[in-house]
Amino acid sequence: MNDTIQIEHLDQQLDQRLASLGVAPAAVEQSRSVVDHALKSGGAIYGVNTGFGALATKRIDDDQLEQLQRNLLLSHACGTGDPVPAEITRLMLKLKAHALGYGQSGISLPIFRQLLKFCELDILPYIPSRGSVGASGDLAPLAHMSLPLIGKGQCWNADRTGPEPANETLARHHLEPVEPGAKDGLALINGTQLMSSYGAFVLHRALHLIRAADILGAMSLEALQGSAMPFDERVHAVRPHPGQITVAANMRQLLTDSEILESHRHCGKVQDPYCLRCMPQVHGASRDALGHATEVVEREINSVTDNPLVFDNGDIVSAGNFHGQPLALALDYAAIALAELASISERRTYLLLEGHDGLPKLLMADTGINSGFMIPQYTAAALVSENKVFCHPASVDSIPTSLGQEDHVSMGSISALKLLSVLHNVERVMAVEMLTAAQALDFRKPLKPGKGVLAAHDFVRDHVNHADEDYEVGADIDTCTRLLRSGELVKSVKAVISGIS
Repeated sequence: MNDTIQIEHLDQQLDQRLASLGVAPAAVEQSRSVVDHALKSGGAIYGVNTGFGALATKRIDDDQLEQLQRNLLLSHACGTGDPVPAEITRLMLKLKAHALGYGQSGISLPIFRQLLKFCELDILPYIPSRGSVGASGDLAPLAHMSLPLIGKGQCWNADRTGPEPANETLARHHLEPVEPGAKDGLALINGTQLMSSYGAFVLHRALHLIRAADILGAMSLEALQGSAMPFDERVHAVRPHPGQITVAANMRQLLTDSEILESHRHCGKVQDPYCLRCMPQVHGASRDALGHATEVVEREINSVTDNPLVFDNGDIVSAGNFHGQPLALALDYAAIALAELASISERRTYLLLEGHDGLPKLLMADTGINSGFMIPQYTAAALVSENKVFCHPASVDSIPTSLGQEDHVSMGSISALKLLSVLHNVERVMAVEMLTAAQALDFRKPLKPGKGVLAAHDFVRDHVNHADEDYEVGADIDTCTRLLRSGELVKSVKAVISGIS
């Protein structure tokens, strides 16, 4: 297929793709003509002139085909729970339009153009996050996403504070509801766009996070007067996992010209704890795992996951591309990989507080009356432990649906929702390391750390002050979390060391 989307350039490429579809949806028109022709032939076509799931043997009269699709959207919009975040809902809309644009779903032009108009005007349906089992497509969430196209359901209101009736949203944007034609409802709700949108969103954020993990680890290593010997290129050449080699190279660059490392080169210390010495092996393994998950999600967002599929020769084939198993496994794997970045980060934070090699315990000179940075480590520990619960794989579960017709499901939607929770926890754990590593490096002055570490420390100090006494530290953790999410920490270091990967 052409017009493939990559996670690293997700927003820009999706917008370009949708703009091209708005100009010339030739493939969409062609696939719709196949559906129209097939209906005239009088044969049974699953979900077009039959019922759905366990009702597939029920034939529907021609004069009820539009009502069938309308009823499909209404009956399947039975999700529950907190809403899908607005930024992920936006991705769901765009990825659905992207997939339909390949022209193998048979969607009608009025519905397709209404979907493109939602993307253009940033009209975001209000979608409950629970209700998909990740197999027959993300049926309930996608039904909630699709109802506003026909003037039903809910959308986020103008200031994104809550839901409002979709007909009010349409009126504000001077749009009219569109009636679904044959197959339209099925084309809209069959697909993996909930799972793949969560996956793409998290993995896009992880691109910054995996680089930030190396930077923060280097900050902690310098503050703890650790050794750079474990990052020797020869060590990693004899165990050539790609992520491991990349992390070791990053560490060597980050530590270049370090006065701190030079000052204790001959101190007699033989080995550092694993959380310092094994960063290439641990961070690198997470990089490789996240790289694999990214490949899976990129394939998925550039696939057609509808059922039945429409082909140019006139065939309409009922199959199972909606099944979320590839995503379910990959998103569980990604959650584990992200969680390990937090696990090793928390161990480095713990070391920073212990008072190694001249650092004050709890990273304050006057403790007793001051608790110092004791409790931020508690926060990190709590989040790391919570991630252990979230990392239980959802993909090993299945439960039959549709009266047994759909007897094996992926639970990839649960993998996706858990993955976002893990990401949020990892960002906060790493924010605690950012805060404590910067505080610890202050005590190594006037010696300077490596060029990359110095740039990172200066960046943190531009936003967060050194602490001499107890204060409301939670606000600084929030600030550091925002800095990690924005990718600005990585950018500040890359301005000094362009080769960091």
